[in-house]
Amino acid sequence: MKSIQRYPILSHQLLESVTEIWSASKRQKLPLYLFIAMCLNLVVAPLVLAADQQFSRTQAWALGLLGIVTVALSIYLFFVMFIPEKF
Repeated sequence: MKSIQRYPILSHQLLESVTEIWSASKRQKLPLYLFIAMCLNLVVAPLVLAADQQFSRTQAWALGLLGIVTVALSIYLFFVMFIPEKF
């Protein structure tokens, strides 16, 4: 709370930026989904790297993204198969 009082201009700018991103995300979903995937990959890639030390960091990031995309597609296809009238 002290940092907000100390830097009111910074917190106001941050609040405006978050509000702008939130309003833009309602119109454009793809950048938001890509950002969430990259943030999730920050957790997944080190787990992939720790599981097998033979991979390089680039390969671990690629395998992490591949896993995230695979899970996302399977969830999407599950919903498309069982609730087709929404799509």
